Amino acid sequence: MELKGYGLTLQEVQEVVYNYEHVTISDEALEGVRDSRRLVEEKIEQHEVIYGINTGFGKFSDIEINACDVNELQLHLIHSHACGVGEPFKEEVSRTMLLLRANALLKGFSGVRPVLIERLVDFLNYKIHPVIPSQGSLGASGDLAPLAHLALVLIGEGEVFQDDKRVKSGTVLAQHQLEPIQLQAKEGLALINGTQAMTAIGALNYLQAERLFFQSEQIAAMTLEGLRGVMDAFNEKIHQARGFKEQIDVAARIRGYVRGSELVTRQGEIRVQDAYSLRCIPQVLGASLQTLAYVKDKLEIEINAATDNPLIFTDDGEIISGGNFHGQPVAIAMDLLKIGVAEVANISERRIERLVNPQLNDLPPFLSPEPGLQSGAMIMQYTAASLVSENKTLAHPASVDSIPSSANQEDHVSMGTTGARHADQIIQNAHRVIAIELICALQAAEIRGIEKLGTHSRKLYQEAREIVPSITKDRVFSTDIESLTSWLINRKGAME
Repeated sequence: MELKGYGLTLQEVQEVVYNYEHVTISDEALEGVRDSRRLVEEKIEQHEVIYGINTGFGKFSDIEINACDVNELQLHLIHSHACGVGEPFKEEVSRTMLLLRANALLKGFSGVRPVLIERLVDFLNYKIHPVIPSQGSLGASGDLAPLAHLALVLIGEGEVFQDDKRVKSGTVLAQHQLEPIQLQAKEGLALINGTQAMTAIGALNYLQAERLFFQSEQIAAMTLEGLRGVMDAFNEKIHQARGFKEQIDVAARIRGYVRGSELVTRQGEIRVQDAYSLRCIPQVLGASLQTLAYVKDKLEIEINAATDNPLIFTDDGEIISGGNFHGQPVAIAMDLLKIGVAEVANISERRIERLVNPQLNDLPPFLSPEPGLQSGAMIMQYTAASLVSENKTLAHPASVDSIPSSANQEDHVSMGTTGARHADQIIQNAHRVIAIELICALQAAEIRGIEKLGTHSRKLYQEAREIVPSITKDRVFSTDIESLTSWLINRKGAME
């Protein structure tokens, strides 16, 4: 895949991050990078005072730096800002950060030398993934702390992952015959001013959430069959009458998933209408899908954006300070994603309750093979309830919080990286909830008669039963939940 500084898509991010697609750099984009670097060097020679090039940072922006110290200034910046704490990001997050930072610098607004971008791409292609602590970003002057840890690796400091171990970066650079970068004017600032931590997490969140949404629909369809759901509520006329495309599409997919089923019913056949967790699947999941569309739009802008400061405009010969590093667009998108995904889990947990509660169905209590002696799926519902309750706390918007920093110079921050991290946790919790629903739906389908399932549900049943066996006796269900969760996350054909 050729990086150009524009046109990068989330699908391409997936190919590079998860499938290790080889990355190259556009020669045309590199010409723009060289032009912006020449302008920076001209301004330095002319002794113009420019933020971050020959001044301090943040509240120190009014302090001019001697020409002989401008390179040392960049090194101090990286060292002082590498204040991240906590568990490191997963390797795929670090990998995405490398990709997005290289793409942003290729836009030619950052004033760096081509060698920095080439080295970022080397890291991608050699699978050298920086160890980047996950906590410490305010998400407003960019993701300063996380990106500083990424920059450390470029200069031969910090650590990288190698064979699931943390190794000194200098050792790995030497193995690949890569020289540490000696930072020059503007380059340290260009590396750490940006939203690439929150946007990297956000991009991976989107890719996981998209898969989660379609998996949840398929599982909900099997639950409908297990509970003898009333299909009239999915009639196309109902959804066309309201007009939301996502709702219309969900209803259509559900109808497709249960096609050929002998288990779903018509209104009045067993009951006139179902509870909301069944009847309103298109309305609820459709609304959540709307959040996904919003998030995708904002992320695909941001992964192609220039988000450092100041920016270099070679056409006009200007270097202008601004605030593109502020993460508010991504912060709000992540908060919205949190709500959308939390609702997928919320409604799934309610369907789990309907599958196991003998007062709400005609199935064996808690789907137990021997009610009383064996508890069956009783405590799986507890686990689902615990996860959705945790999600409600995590779904509190991070973007409405702000703590001033840098002596009140940076007096409004986005907390976008916190929002993105919380969204990731919600997505993981939601995957476990729908896995529990699937375990229960499989059991209900078995009790009703597998041969009566629709074609799609029967295929899902057969695939999932290879991961989780039938409940013929109480066992340690934690193993089943985790195994099925992993299978759902990685399942091929999830989007069909």
